[in-house]
This record gives sequence, structure tokens and C-alpha cells, in this order.
Amino acid sequence: MAILMHKLFRKNIWLLLVSSQVIYGQHNDYPIQPVAFTQVHLKDNFWTPKMKVNAEVTIPYTLNQCKITGRIDNFYRASGKLPADKMTSFTFDDTDLYKVIEGASYSLQTRKDPSLEKYLDTLISSIAAAQEPDGYLYTFRTMKAAKPHEWIGTKRWEKEEDLSHELYNSGHLFEAAVAHYQATGKRNLLNIAIKNADLLVKTFGWGKEEHFPGHQIVETGLTKLYRATGKKEYLNLAKFFLDLRGLPGHLNQEYSQSHKKVVEQHTAVGHAVRATYMYTGMADVAALTGDQQYLSAIDDIWHDVVEKKLYITGGIGATGNGEAFGENYDLPNMSAYAETCAAIANVYWNNRMFLLHGDARYIDILERTLYNGLLSGISLSGDKFFYPNPLASLGQHQRRAWWDCACCVSNMTRFLPSVPGYVYAQNQDNLYVNLFIGGHSVIKLPKVSVSIDQQTNYPWEGTNELTINPDKKSAFALRIRIPGWAVNRPVAGNLYKDESKSNPVSIILNGKPIHFEVIKGYAVIQRTWSKGDKVSLNLPMDIKKIMAKDSVKADRNRFALQRGPIVYCLEGHDNKDGSVMNILVDKNAPVKAVYKPDLLNGIITLQMKGSSAKRQLNTDALIQSEQEVTAIPYFSWANRGSAEMEVWIPYEASATKPKPAPTIATNSKISSSLKNGLMLKALNDQYEVENSNDKSGNFLHWWPKKNTIEYVQYDFDAPHLVSKSSVYWLDDSPWGGCRIPANWKIFYQKDGEWIPVKVIKQSGIVKDQFNTIEFEPVTTSALKLEVQLPVDNASGIHEWTVN
Repeated sequence: MAILMHKLFRKNIWLLLVSSQVIYGQHNDYPIQPVAFTQVHLKDNFWTPKMKVNAEVTIPYTLNQCKITGRIDNFYRASGKLPADKMTSFTFDDTDLYKVIEGASYSLQTRKDPSLEKYLDTLISSIAAAQEPDGYLYTFRTMKAAKPHEWIGTKRWEKEEDLSHELYNSGHLFEAAVAHYQATGKRNLLNIAIKNADLLVKTFGWGKEEHFPGHQIVETGLTKLYRATGKKEYLNLAKFFLDLRGLPGHLNQEYSQSHKKVVEQHTAVGHAVRATYMYTGMADVAALTGDQQYLSAIDDIWHDVVEKKLYITGGIGATGNGEAFGENYDLPNMSAYAETCAAIANVYWNNRMFLLHGDARYIDILERTLYNGLLSGISLSGDKFFYPNPLASLGQHQRRAWWDCACCVSNMTRFLPSVPGYVYAQNQDNLYVNLFIGGHSVIKLPKVSVSIDQQTNYPWEGTNELTINPDKKSAFALRIRIPGWAVNRPVAGNLYKDESKSNPVSIILNGKPIHFEVIKGYAVIQRTWSKGDKVSLNLPMDIKKIMAKDSVKADRNRFALQRGPIVYCLEGHDNKDGSVMNILVDKNAPVKAVYKPDLLNGIITLQMKGSSAKRQLNTDALIQSEQEVTAIPYFSWANRGSAEMEVWIPYEASATKPKPAPTIATNSKISSSLKNGLMLKALNDQYEVENSNDKSGNFLHWWPKKNTIEYVQYDFDAPHLVSKSSVYWLDDSPWGGCRIPANWKIFYQKDGEWIPVKVIKQSGIVKDQFNTIEFEPVTTSALKLEVQLPVDNASGIHEWTVN
């Protein structure tokens, strides 16, 4: 019966597509259109320097990494110019080169660089040489390696719904090709993309190959190609890939959003990047086809995310397990995944939602993400990156120069120079000002061409000057976004609230204050405009203390600081003893903004009075001390080395984590069979976990090792008499890779040798509690904990104490 229903569904879909081709041919699109990045030229003190760093550091750096890691060589191997004796690690590594080409193309529009353009042409030639005659482009198969990658299957598309990423590669190729064509006018990459897309059209469809992409993005790539070429077959194919999800006979799982038909999905589940790429693709197809069911689904999903699953930084994807959305209101801070790629995808999705609905609340989310959870993904120097973007750290998080899976690095490289494309939008005689970034743009409305110059020191100051120069007197509406943060509305819904008093927003037109109507979050100024008209938007830069809904357990009895669009955090470098987890600030304490020109490339810090707590030995009483507390913009943390960090600041003592008492363990030097030294700090931080699967704090693990003997070691500050040691194991079953160990032993050091302790009493090996060994007292300068990992899993440790 299921197979019969599937065949009937396919037939009906095919008839629907045929009958709808006339509609598609009309080239419907979003009612609101973005002003293309090619028409917007930024010149300000915030984004322009970041564009410069991206052009001078990040793009060359990432291109070089693609070279030295073998990603470019994959194409040479596929074309036969190098032997197919090795390959890179992941079947989607081709996309890193595509994404860097996309970013470089955006950058060329704002910063001419003939040598870069020439190098891109060389890379594009190598891509063309790797493409098979029928248009197939996937280096991992075409190179015909002696030992093929296990993810690719024995024939094309065989493992597409799971691991091969053939269509994912195509999607990024299409996006890069359109960006390169728009920026340079050249068709060399576009022709490669069209050849590949034509193969997909020939191969996939109802009654042909029926596979959806395991990792979405080909849908948005196809819609971009459709707009660039007018070939409606590309749009039809994008819709086919979406409509195929959730049907019987396919890989149906929440992880890749294939558990239901897309029109029956109303909550965000699974891998956050795949999901938001899919929602973006659904928005594109809905705009181009008028599919109301798509609109209904993504509207519901948007509310689900914004009202239950969104971090205050705009980050999404709470759990590292599957890099996925968590349960409602489950927004842990230290273990927050909040992948950089997910933040970028969140911007794409919310921009599309705005283009569909014309409501500023979508740009509010876009801006929140842009200035916080996205921008945190790259260092100020442009060559260090975050994959996850946690909202708290005990010092275990540090930016990295590269990952074998480098999706976030190349994604940041392509995204940053595209920012000009989000500043303005238009709809008939309506000109939208969405972002406040200095620069110049020429925008063509139906009856007039408008030059607009924006001057601002945003996000540090709230005065934004707009000079409007139409080429002739003309009537149109200027719609200026009034950010939600400026009117006590952090985000739509009630996930976060701001109960502070705010100064009013004001607008001055040609030197005189005006009354304005706010429609869907936009101040609408409808008039006949003349050359030299000046509009000044004045946003109150009050310091906000944001509270989370009580359902968000991780944020109870805490507040987050925000000024303008910038979310702040405490970092150890700026606070007493390098600690922030032990800080308490009264929620009514006054906070002042102080500009620090020499700190982190010039930032406004927030300063306030607070207190800190320390534990003492042999008592529960805490040592309290008053101190100055300094907060910095969240996007700028982790640029000065490893340190504690916290976004949500406790205002109740119960929410603080007092500084550890001095013990044998805390005064010890830690070493291990692990190479990652940052995890070692977990062993003696006295962080109290709720259970063995509590990842709210730091922890040590040996994953992906299994069935090996590992160790951790304390070298004491002096010889000590010890007779007891306890361990709290990490066990993240059923989904994680760590379990309680098969066995563990304690050794003490004597005359340079390791001697096993003589056990008096030993508890069983169990999770969710301390496991203890009592042994005959020994005087020693070091202890070693030896761990036998299980046969099929790794193990890990939350805390190791010594008495």
C-alpha cells in the first residue's frame, strides 16, 4: 500500500509541476527585493576594517589552507594532472574552495584585486578540468582512487541521502558561480555550474533518480541559478528535492529533516545547519512558486525557533549531539554548540523571511545574529576561528587556525564580504533601510534612481545620518527599521524580556523633528524627496539587562547585558583573579559605558560594581569580596588567549560558581595522555555537575579512542600524605561516545617510579556519583590515575579529587 501511495503521489506531483510551469515562467519572486551587494559600497569604522581584514588576511589565508591541505589538489587528481594516491578527509571538501571563491568574488566588488581575480580564473580552470563530460563534478569519485572514500558508494548518488554530499557540493558550486558572475561579469564558473545543473535536471525527478540531498543547500543554489539564467527547470528541481523528503522508501530521520514531508514540519529539529539551509530553500521556492503550504510551515518553524530555541546571541543549535536543535528552552551555555555555520544560515533564513513578509522582526534576528553569534566565529586578526560559539567557558574554549572539517572557516570567508547585500531592500516605491552601516549606494526605484549616503558610528553610537539624493524630485516611502532592542523588545515572543526604561527613538528631517508612523517595525516617511534631503535617526543607546524566560533553566537568576545590538560578556582577562564564574552583580546596579580605543581594536566596555566568592577548606562559608566588573562585546572574546567567559551574569548567589578552595588537586600541575591541554582544567575546577552526562561545565574525554589504557597525573606543589582519591566519570550515553571505564587504578610516585597504591576500600565503577578508592597512606609528590577504556567506547572525567 505504501508503495502504491508513493507512486500516486509522484504522479500527482508531476502533473502539478507541469500545470504550474506557466506560473513559474512568470518569474515571480519575493515581493521585497534586496539591494544587491554590487550596488552598496560600505565606508564606516566597524565593518569596513573587517572587510579589509577579510580581503587581506582571511581570503588569502583560507585559499592557502585549501592548497596546503590538498583541497585544490583534489581537483588536479580528478583531472588526471596528479596521481590519485591520496585525498582529503571529507567528501564535501570541494565546497571549501567553492565558498572561498564566492567570498573572494564578493570582495572583488568592493576591493579590486587583479592578481586575486587572475588566481580565481586559474582555480576555475582546474575546476573545469575536473568536471566530467556530462557535467558531473565530484572529485572524490572522478579521481578514481585506488581506495575510494567509504562515503561515496559504488555509483553516483547511491549514498546521497546519507553521506556522499554530491548535491551539497553542487549547491555551493552554484552559489559561488552566481556570486562570481555578478561580481565580475565572467561566465567561466557560471558555465561549469550550468553544465552540472543541467545534469541534475536530466538525472533527478519523479520517475527518474529519486534522492534528496542529505545535507541541504542545492535548493538555494538552484534557485539562484534560476534567477541568473531563467531556466525554470532549476526551480522545478529545487522543489522536487524538497517534496521528496519524508516519503516512504527513503532515509527518514529528524537529523536531516527527512522525517516528514516539508509541509508537515512545524518545529525545528535535527542538524541546525541542514535545517536552516532547508528553511531558506523553502522560502526561495515559496517566493518563486507561491506555495502557501511552504510559507505556513516555515512561519511555524520560525516561531518555534525564536520563541523556544534561540540564544540571546542569535546562535542556534544547542547540542553538539548531531550539531542539532535541542528540546524547547534547553539552552545550555557552556556546552552550547551554536555553530558558526548555523549562525550564517540563520541570517540567510531571516533575510528571506523579511523579503516575504516585510516585517522588521526578522531583521532584528538577523542583526542580533550578525553582531554577536556570527561575528564571534572569527578572530579580530582574521585567521583564527570558532566552530561552536559557547556562551560560557572555564577556559577550555580557544579559537583554532583550521579544522579538518573546515566548513565554518570557509563559510565565514564567503559571508563577511556579502554583508553589503543586507543593508537595503526595495519594493516598488518603498526603500527599506535595514542595517545601519556607513557607505554609499545607488538604488533604482521604478520611477527614480536614488543615491543614498549613510554616516554612522553604529553600533557604538545611535545617531545615523542618511542623505537622500534622487536624480529628480520624486515621491516614495523611506522605511527605516526601528530595532526591537531600542523599544524594549529583544526578540519577537517572550523568550527574552527587557523591563528597563528606554529613551524614545527620534527622527529629524532636514533639521526638524518629525512625527512618524511605525508599520511592521519600520518608521515610514512618505514624501516627495529632493536632492540633499537629510534624515537623522537617533536610537537610544541605553544599557539593557535582558532576562530569559523562567523555562530556560540555564539562565535563571541571571541577566545578559546589551547595548545597542551588541551582547556583552565577562572575560577573565578584564576581571579580578582571571575569574568570572564567581562574580555576582545586583540586577539594579548601575552600569556605565566606557570607550577603550586601545582594547580589542577599539571597543566600548561596560563597567559596574559587583562581588566575587571563593570557597574555603573545611567549611561551606564563602569568602565574599567587592570588585569592579568589566564586560566586553561577546564577539571580541577569546582574542587574548584562554580565559573564563560568561554571557549570563548571576544576580543571585545560588547561580554563581565560587572560585575553588586551595586543595592538593587545585595546586597541582596536571598532565595526561591527552594532547588537548585545555580539557585538563576540568579535573580540579570543583565544578559541581548534576550527573555524568552534564555538559554544562568543562570535562576531559579520550574520545574517539577505545579499549586503550590512558592516564591523568597530578604533580603536587610539595610532597603530601594522601590516602583517598575520588573520580566523577563522564558518561554521555546513549548518544555520546563516552562510558564509564572498564577499570581504573591509582599509582603514586616513589624514587622516580610509579607504584600501585595498596587499596583498603574501593567503590564500584558507577556513573552519576563520585567513585572512591581508599588506600594505605603514602607520602608522595605525584599521583597517577590510570584508566582502562571500554572495548567499544571512550571514557572521560568531570572531576578528580585527592585527600
